[in-house]
Amino acid sequence: MTTDYQIAAGLDVHKRFIVATILWTNGSKLQEKFDRTVQGLLALKNWILKNKCQVVACESTSDYWVQIYDSLIEHLPVIVGNAHDIKVLSHKKTDKIDSEIIALLALKGMIAPSRVFSRHHRDFRKLVRLRHFLVKKRTDIKNRIHGILDTELFHLSETLTDIFGVSGRLIMNGILQGDPADKVVKQIPWKVLDKKETEIRNLLEQSLSQNALIQLGHCLRVMMKLDEEIGVLTNHVIYYAHINYPREVEILKSVPGVGDITAVTLIAEIGNFKDFSSSDKLASWLGIVPKVYQSADHQVKRSITKRGSKLGRWILTQAAHAATKKKKNVLRDFYEAKKTVIGTGKAIMALARKMITIIWHLIVNNETYVDVYAQPKKQVKYHNVRIPVSYTLEEALKLLSDTIKEIKKPDPDPI
Repeated sequence: MTTDYQIAAGLDVHKRFIVATILWTNGSKLQEKFDRTVQGLLALKNWILKNKCQVVACESTSDYWVQIYDSLIEHLPVIVGNAHDIKVLSHKKTDKIDSEIIALLALKGMIAPSRVFSRHHRDFRKLVRLRHFLVKKRTDIKNRIHGILDTELFHLSETLTDIFGVSGRLIMNGILQGDPADKVVKQIPWKVLDKKETEIRNLLEQSLSQNALIQLGHCLRVMMKLDEEIGVLTNHVIYYAHINYPREVEILKSVPGVGDITAVTLIAEIGNFKDFSSSDKLASWLGIVPKVYQSADHQVKRSITKRGSKLGRWILTQAAHAATKKKKNVLRDFYEAKKTVIGTGKAIMALARKMITIIWHLIVNNETYVDVYAQPKKQVKYHNVRIPVSYTLEEALKLLSDTIKEIKKPDPDPI
């Protein structure tokens, strides 16, 4: 990477302060420390512009770089580099040395810039990540409820497939309210009750300790509140994606195993798929390619790199699991063939890699996914139906008389 930069600034960004270094090609150096506040960022901006810096570089540390990037990007190039890549080139560890090395690397054009999304897309991505954060917390609460019930030997999970479904919640709420067994049983849907009434009644004869009831009550109330907030966020992000990325959502949902949430998450995490020149580069950016160690003619491939978006990689893996459970399709065949050779875990990752490759090609070429097993739509056949004409007796007799007269007329002379 070559540049014509003569003056570069390097920033070592922390939660409370920023250490900045400006380097010139003639070896001159200038260092300052700024508070990470509104006034501090304004002073940093004025300091950089006053010294006529041609480029600014910093590490992608948490979200601390965002305000710096937004305030400077309109005035000069701002490079946000991968922190791991930058630290590989650094041997000593002080804030001043870090900022100086970043400035030197920026001056020499040795920092590969990370992809920086627009402010609107970053806000959208934050909402999607918040939704997944709340879903994870809800899962933690559900696991805690399982633990509470199992500790009390109240094995509801052995009776119901999902204890957080309609029947399970009715049973747990009934226990909390101290309702008799008959009242709880009457509220349970007959489809569940028809097969498991005896087991449910046996469970309801058990009693939970007071401490367990208190814990269960708190957990259920927190879970209900999380359900409500997750529902609102889900509707918001899906609506935003359908309005701003309608074609991408349509293409993604055509792939087996990809639903609304998966499509929205991939769009939020990846952004513009066309930023990547090939599907291999997108897969590498998501961290689902193997680590490669090569020396001379010896090459070893190990586990995936796990670089890039952790959430994007996770949701893609979930989509791969979902695709294997769909009715017969090419992706499922690919997984079944791989599973017998490399095992279940590696086969899922191979399928995730294949799916993101397919998705990249579909979006770049503006095509929807069509499986070879897909049945062609049957054309609707329309049949002509003759509607009989009804006549009165007088009308029928008159029609018959007119017909006979026409038949008795002589044929016209031939020309």
